[in-house]
Amino acid sequence: MTRFLSKNSRTVGLAALLALLLVATKLIQPDFGASGLESLARAVLPFAFATVGMTIVVIAGGIDLSMAAMMAVASVTAAVLMEGASDGQAAIAVLGVLVLGLVMGAINGTLIVLTRVPDIVVTLAMLFVWQGVALLILNAPGGGAAPWLRDLVVGGVVLPGLPTALTEWLPKAVLFLVIAVALIWVPIRRSRLGLMLYAIGSDQLAAFRSGIPVGLTRIVAYALAGLFAALGGLSVTMGTGIGEPIPGPYLMASVAAVVLGGVVLGGGRGGIVGPVLAVFILRLVRMDLTLLSVDPNVTAIIEGTITVAVVMFGGLLAVRGMQK
Repeated sequence: MTRFLSKNSRTVGLAALLALLLVATKLIQPDFGASGLESLARAVLPFAFATVGMTIVVIAGGIDLSMAAMMAVASVTAAVLMEGASDGQAAIAVLGVLVLGLVMGAINGTLIVLTRVPDIVVTLAMLFVWQGVALLILNAPGGGAAPWLRDLVVGGVVLPGLPTALTEWLPKAVLFLVIAVALIWVPIRRSRLGLMLYAIGSDQLAAFRSGIPVGLTRIVAYALAGLFAALGGLSVTMGTGIGEPIPGPYLMASVAAVVLGGVVLGGGRGGIVGPVLAVFILRLVRMDLTLLSVDPNVTAIIEGTITVAVVMFGGLLAVRGMQK
């Protein structure tokens, strides 16, 4: 137990902070209960998927500024394809959107590898490209979502044999997030591909000399980010029932959560659990400010200050790490 706590001290600390914030939320709003937790989970879901995708890219030594725009493309594509579709057609549409996410991410990675232009420049340019694609598909919020798809994230989990009052405290959105991340990331993390992602993030030259295909691995990292962006876009459509063509505030929130979750901006170090806990913490802070009736403009200032402070701190740690 001591070894586990020392090895995962950052994650344990974030979990404890999240628990304290939930207690504070209950004190601020005594009516906060299972329904409030479920609303929080649904609001966090797209941010969490964006954070997981960004985490993988950062671990591999890069960054993707087009994350929110890819989510918008996935959201509107899913909404357009599912409007008036049968359950079977909607399932095919979901698979198609996931493949679309992989393709968008792979395009980002391929451009970075072939042009050798810094990833921050390429993905900034692709942000505008994907944003334009989203607006071409749907120039205003609209479309629809299959009822069975919305049921995956709305409400609490119902388990046979257990009291509803107990299981409703586990939101479906959280279960959906855990299952999706576990199915995709856990097998990769335990495979040679996972080792290669960490290796190129730690030292690309050393990874190349070890026989790792650096370019291909970077493309795979961005493709995985695109896949999670597609999941994030789908979760937007699942939560609202429509497609959103305008990219949401997911980019900087995901970067802040990645850094707060213990992932080094230089790459090669960090995990998935910490950033996911961090994104819950950041969204819960926003909820608490809203419950305290803080002016929305002041809330935006506080959120921006926290984001800037976290990102600057992470950048400072990355620079110090490179100097050692």
